[in-house]
Amino acid sequence: MPKFAANLSMLFTEEAFLDRFKAAADAGFKGVEYLFPYDYTPAEIKSRLDANGLTQVLHNLPAGDWAAGERGIACHPDRVEEFRAGVDKAIDYATALGCKQVNCLAGIQPRGVSLEQARRTLVENLRYAAGKLEAAGILLLAEPINTRDIPGFFLNRTEQALSIFDEVGSANLKLQYDIYHMQIMEGDLAPTMEKHLDRIAHVQLADNPGRHEPGTGEINYPFLFSHLDRLGYDGWIGWEYKPATTTKEGLGWLDSVR
Repeated sequence: MPKFAANLSMLFTEEAFLDRFKAAADAGFKGVEYLFPYDYTPAEIKSRLDANGLTQVLHNLPAGDWAAGERGIACHPDRVEEFRAGVDKAIDYATALGCKQVNCLAGIQPRGVSLEQARRTLVENLRYAAGKLEAAGILLLAEPINTRDIPGFFLNRTEQALSIFDEVGSANLKLQYDIYHMQIMEGDLAPTMEKHLDRIAHVQLADNPGRHEPGTGEINYPFLFSHLDRLGYDGWIGWEYKPATTTKEGLGWLDSVR
């Protein structure tokens, strides 16, 4: 069975953010991830990790104005300096938190920006970030996201992402493979993960439809977990789903799919 991390942006939201670390540890998690740490000081978060014996598995680079609907700026030609400043900020946090990988959200393709220009900007930004992060001992990830939940999201399919990675040309850039997003966009989950296992550094899960717990939808998670075990996947799997009721009531899904 793979090792699991609680996504604190989506789980235990009944608690204030800093209290979710204890809630995750009490539920048996050894690792945590979340969207962003930047509303808190590194010391505040590090104290919660240490107090609860948790590993910081993942967080994202700064992604623009999230409250206003921005979902990353890495494909925005007019935001390159802001993106680079965000890389430095992410390195400061990841270093302080002992986090060995950070994810880049490509963003929604801006109006008036061609597909080619957006791709070129993303390639250049990923190349810059991969180099900076490698020097700091941190792995860069990037994640395709479905265009039903986020219309216009630039990076939205596995092969597209890997083609861009090839153009970037850095060994310090890997795929964050979100099972929920890729079920919506392309399906064929098990063969895709097998084909590209050496390029996948992190996996996330939710069921479809609804983005709720595994077992509530169409995805065969018992098969996928066994499949990943057979393939020898040794990374984390982040529980990035919306509990159908409360977090605690929904945690029992794992027993039902073992």
